[in-house]
Amino acid sequence: MDSRFDPQGPQDTGITVQRALELPGLRSGLPEVLAGADRLHRTVRWVHAGEVPNIASLLKGGELLLTTGYGFGTRPAEQRAFVRTLAERGIAALVVELGPRFTRLPATMVETARAAGLPLVQLHREVPFVSVTEEIHTEIVNGHYTLLQRAEEVHRRCTEALLGGGGVPQVLSVLADFSGNPVFLETADGQLLYAAGTGPADTDPLQVWEGLRGQHKDAPPAGTTLVDVPGGGPGTGHVRARLVLLPVSAPPAPVHRMAAERAAGILAVVLMQARQEEELAARGRGDFLTDLAEGRITAEDAPAQARVLGFKPGGGPLLPVVMRLADGLSPGGGGWAVLARAVAEELASVGVPVLLGVRPVEGRVPLLLGLRTDSERSAVAGRVAAALRAGVERAGMQRPGGRPPVVVVGVPGGWAAVSAGLRHAAETAAAAQGLPERPWYDARRLDIDLLLWRLRDHPDLASFVDRAVGPLRDHDLRSKPPLLPTLETYLAHAGRKAETARELHLNRQTLYNRLARIGELLGTDLDDPQTVLALSLALRARRHVSWPRPAR
Repeated sequence: MDSRFDPQGPQDTGITVQRALELPGLRSGLPEVLAGADRLHRTVRWVHAGEVPNIASLLKGGELLLTTGYGFGTRPAEQRAFVRTLAERGIAALVVELGPRFTRLPATMVETARAAGLPLVQLHREVPFVSVTEEIHTEIVNGHYTLLQRAEEVHRRCTEALLGGGGVPQVLSVLADFSGNPVFLETADGQLLYAAGTGPADTDPLQVWEGLRGQHKDAPPAGTTLVDVPGGGPGTGHVRARLVLLPVSAPPAPVHRMAAERAAGILAVVLMQARQEEELAARGRGDFLTDLAEGRITAEDAPAQARVLGFKPGGGPLLPVVMRLADGLSPGGGGWAVLARAVAEELASVGVPVLLGVRPVEGRVPLLLGLRTDSERSAVAGRVAAALRAGVERAGMQRPGGRPPVVVVGVPGGWAAVSAGLRHAAETAAAAQGLPERPWYDARRLDIDLLLWRLRDHPDLASFVDRAVGPLRDHDLRSKPPLLPTLETYLAHAGRKAETARELHLNRQTLYNRLARIGELLGTDLDDPQTVLALSLALRARRHVSWPRPAR
């Protein structure tokens, strides 16, 4: 697993120079900071003590060097070179104990340290270097253990998310919450698969990606954390995906790197399942369309974010479409990936730009289509509906004899109208469950059904249905033939008795007798327009209330 970090970012666990100076060992030496006071936040990776002139060659960077100065040399040029070499090596700080060699550090050393940005500290009292080293190392080890504990906690939460039925989006959300920055999963060649978390002031992560990552793949912004997600067996070196932590709110800390590496191990296992990347990309597009529908993305920001997801519709109107699977029918164990792929392949023949997403929680597939003109809406809608249903059948998501998915086509418009159009289509798709089957439903023609669906939890709607057709329900529970189907067919044919009798395969007199019985049970006149309107609404509303209700 490969991790790359910006060289100026925090790379190692440790404590700061300031914290080291505050510990009892160095504090007892009365430390005085002569240079680099603004660099005391540097991380101390380790502590080293030595007195040789070439000590810089023994260091790796990040050390706090303790010395009495015997290796500095006697000439100013030697002393300047000593300090400059340490600064180039990248040590955290140089701490010099005053005594027999120096009663005060030479001005040339102080000036060189200031110019190089190297923290330079002199100790006015003698301190045991062994005790100082042990104290600081103990602090570093304790800090490292604390970081490990925090990273392991993230690993535990990610594992719990998976065991609880979650997937890659939940793992990425845990990591984003922990790091305080948006987290992205991209393919090995840099294409965005999924985004989690938010940017400053709750900005959408796709905006962050477009601004900070999408345009800077070859040279990521300073502080970016990249962690490879392996895709093969041990030693293969194959990279399946890559975790990207962008420094939006703050640069990622070492613990965030550790947590990302642990999360990458989990993601590697999950992504080994077939087509997981395809499902992630489809879910990412579904999240974008849902955020757009619910107003979390503005019309001004939407086009750029849609381009990130590969949707380039041109200047024509946009057509929102929502497909909803039958109740109780939801792809499981990779089924969403198969469904997304099958539907995408079928839609390729439609001939218009398409942005396809999936929403597993709601059991629906939202789409956004790019039209040339409003006039092609009906033709495109028919082709899209056929492609969607064909994709569902190919994915094995159509039960034999079961209801096909509901496809609702919204109102075309520009980006400013897309939010309301997607929301309208999604709600209408839920309201259309149980309606007579059609290749696709026009959202504009189901506003009454949508209104009744929105009132489904209101007790007054159930009471209205009960008052209007409750007596027929009670009759049908105990007697035959049932009368509700007769009433539904009669109203569907606008009161035309001949057509009603023909559809129900009844002779005229039998139908007249049934209608008379219906009028008697309901205590009303089926020729009254107001009665017909109330009964029509009640029959449409009964799909959305608990039915049958207990007989009175």
